[in-house]
Amino acid sequence: MAPDIHSVSGLYDSVLALVYPQACAVCGQSVESRHDGVACAACWIGTRILDPEDTVCWKCGASSRASVTRDRRHLVRCGKCDNDQFTFARACGDYEGALRASILALKREPNVSRRLARVLHEAQTRAPIHDAETIIPVPLHGSRERERGFNQAVMLARELARLSRLPIDEHSVVRSAQTVRHRAGMDARARRKSVARAFVVRRPELITGRRVLLVDDVFTTGATVSACAEALKKAGSTSVYVLTVARA
Repeated sequence: MAPDIHSVSGLYDSVLALVYPQACAVCGQSVESRHDGVACAACWIGTRILDPEDTVCWKCGASSRASVTRDRRHLVRCGKCDNDQFTFARACGDYEGALRASILALKREPNVSRRLARVLHEAQTRAPIHDAETIIPVPLHGSRERERGFNQAVMLARELARLSRLPIDEHSVVRSAQTVRHRAGMDARARRKSVARAFVVRRPELITGRRVLLVDDVFTTGATVSACAEALKKAGSTSVYVLTVARA
């Protein structure tokens, strides 16, 4: 009888952990599965991942303390995202633990772990962002992408496209203006000013009439994705959804 593929994979992980031990970027313990990336299974379990039962602002996805029935969750609003240009935004979870470690690692190496890709895909299948037609990674300015060597949003978007089988468009939207690096402590107004009119849609014929899913690593104030969504809507997109790995 042929060996079970999951058993073989588990055995391979165990041998790999013994021969090439990797410390968890969160707790320092051994990472037992290569599919977990830079964090161990325990730290993944300890990281807050949002699920369909969590109550959030229906527009921007901010956590809410409101106690409402399932049929009224679409009415929950935080009031802070009213002027944001995206239609809906969601994050896989909070910027902590395994998600934070995965994002920081992705900024250094263009590798998306299987576990992170799966978490991202699960979030994409839920309402209200589940009916997107095209995936677009939030672009970096050319000089910054050359400096880093890659765009981490593209790495995430490619994995999501592979799992969801949605088309990915890496070229229609460009970051035409080099913006200041967003620093910790910058308020929402400063962030919005820094990215105002920073994005240009150069292939509007691929955008018109479509529901677009913007993909990025972190949602902080929403300034970047809102500016990108504004450009997409002006180019004719009917809806612009946002999906990020984490929300700061």
